[in-house]
Amino acid sequence: MYKFLNVLDTQYFIPKSLENKPGNFSYTWKAPSNIALVKYWGKITPQIPKNTSISFTLKHSHTITTIDFSLKDPNELVMESENNHIEFELLFEGKKKDAFKPKIAIFFDRIKEYCPYIVDYKMLIHSKNSFPHSSGIASSASGMSAIAMCLMSLEKTLSKEELSDAFINKKASFLARLGSGSACRSIEGPIVVWGYHKEIEGSSDLYGTLFPYKVHKVFQNYQDTILLVDKGEKQVSSSVGHDLMHHHPFAEQRFIQANQNVKKMTSIFKNGEIDQFINVVESEALSLHAMMLTSNPYFILMKPNTLEIINAIWAYRKETGSKICFTLDAGANVHVLYPEIESKKVLQFIDHELSKFCQKKQYICDTISYGTQKL
Repeated sequence: MYKFLNVLDTQYFIPKSLENKPGNFSYTWKAPSNIALVKYWGKITPQIPKNTSISFTLKHSHTITTIDFSLKDPNELVMESENNHIEFELLFEGKKKDAFKPKIAIFFDRIKEYCPYIVDYKMLIHSKNSFPHSSGIASSASGMSAIAMCLMSLEKTLSKEELSDAFINKKASFLARLGSGSACRSIEGPIVVWGYHKEIEGSSDLYGTLFPYKVHKVFQNYQDTILLVDKGEKQVSSSVGHDLMHHHPFAEQRFIQANQNVKKMTSIFKNGEIDQFINVVESEALSLHAMMLTSNPYFILMKPNTLEIINAIWAYRKETGSKICFTLDAGANVHVLYPEIESKKVLQFIDHELSKFCQKKQYICDTISYGTQKL
């Protein structure tokens, strides 16, 4: 069921013919976040998922990143040729954000083999989100995918060969994964699969791929309203949570469950089986948090208001026959999913009944969309 990688798989992404071009280059990309429907929780080095996941790409929850590249002078290049020093500065929403730099530095170190030009250029990264940081939206997914697309724009400029859009997207997804696993699902949309699955054509552990089969009209332009229950930093990071799966007593069964649910989702999307969609999506959300509850050390990321919202959604669905459902990421905030045709009624329900469980009654209305965009 699980496909281990071989060395030749990654050779495809090493540039064959590049030239250093003097001067300054600047590229700006907008990259969306995404919400996993079938979750991945557990990975091995380097950023390889232990199970397949599938996600909706979002539209309005995005990061806009500009990278200014300036070629180092020849003396610097000679001095740094032995240690491959990578030089960058980061401005987040106009201010230096040194707390974000270590994660980006690790990312750059991981991708040097595939983007050797990053040691030749100084980088100034300007980044901003359309949503509050630590709001329960995958900012690392949108942030890393935006950086990856900027790097691929530079590679396209430096390459002596013509790079196709398909290759650029695939390599950007491959790179983004090395910064944040879920980021590989943000390059394209509206539905993306990450992780090899024998029944999904083109699926790979190395990068996200567009869902390759037809999608029923009921799942097109699907809505996602994110309820901001808790905008604080999580007490346990996702990276720590992933690591705890290595010795988790239920890990192997969880990986099997997730891969089975991906198989179910292929039928659900093709045939418009919305009741089965609700069952799988909510079950996946609760399974994710069950892994946290049963880790050692164990932890809880849901808050009391998370449970209030879940129970209110279940009651509303029972009373009205609505096709509303919820999912959760590794945090307290709730993603409310529903078909576009129900938007007016569901938004009234959210505003009147659910917003009181959010910090300052805040929520973000979003919808599924098509991935990164060059600005």
